[in-house]
Amino acid sequence: MKKFVLIFFIMITLSLYAQKASIKDIYPDLKKKSQIDKSDKTIYNLLTTFYEKNLQADQEEMTPEDIQQIEKLVSDPNTKNLHILMLFLMYQQHISKTAAVGKEPDADFQIETMNILENETKDIFGKIPAIIYIYKAEALESGHKKDESQNTIIQGLKEYPDSIPLKVYSYLNTKDNTIKDDLIKNHSKHWMVQQFGIQ
Repeated sequence: MKKFVLIFFIMITLSLYAQKASIKDIYPDLKKKSQIDKSDKTIYNLLTTFYEKNLQADQEEMTPEDIQQIEKLVSDPNTKNLHILMLFLMYQQHISKTAAVGKEPDADFQIETMNILENETKDIFGKIPAIIYIYKAEALESGHKKDESQNTIIQGLKEYPDSIPLKVYSYLNTKDNTIKDDLIKNHSKHWMVQQFGIQ
C-alpha cells in the first residue's frame, strides 16, 4: 500500500490533465510534449517490470527503487516516450481513486485509454505489453463488452502464453478445465488464483 501512496504523489501532476472532459482531449497534448523515439525501450521495459512485479508475481514485488525509477522518469522532461507512461499512470490513478472510495471506474475512460495505449505501444515499440492486454480486458469487462474482453484475452495469450492474469481471466470467462487445472497445479499461490477462489 505504501508503494501506491508514493505513486499517488507522482500522479498529483497528472490530476490537472485528469480535470479535462475526455482522454481524447488530453492525449494529443501529452504526445505533443513527448519526445518519441522508437528505438528507446525504457518505458516498454518499465511497463514490463510493473506487470511482472504487480500482476505476474505471486505477491506484489515492487520495491522503493522501482518507485524511484518511475519518479525519475516522470520528472525528467527528456524521458523518451513519456506520453505513454503519463497515460498509463493516469489510468492507474483513476482505478486507484475510484477503488479507494468504493466507486465503479469510468468504463469509457478505461476503454479509450487502453485503446490509445494499445495502438501507441504497438506503433512505437512494435509490441503490446502484457499489462495493456490485461488492463484492456478489464476495461472492456467493466464496459459490459464481454466478447471483446475475451477476444483481447485470447490475443494476449497468443503473445504471452505464460501470463497468469490472462489465464485467470480466460478461465473465469470460459470455465475451461484445462486452464483451471494448469492454474491449480502450477500457480496456486498466485494472488489472482487465490482472490478468485480457483481450486
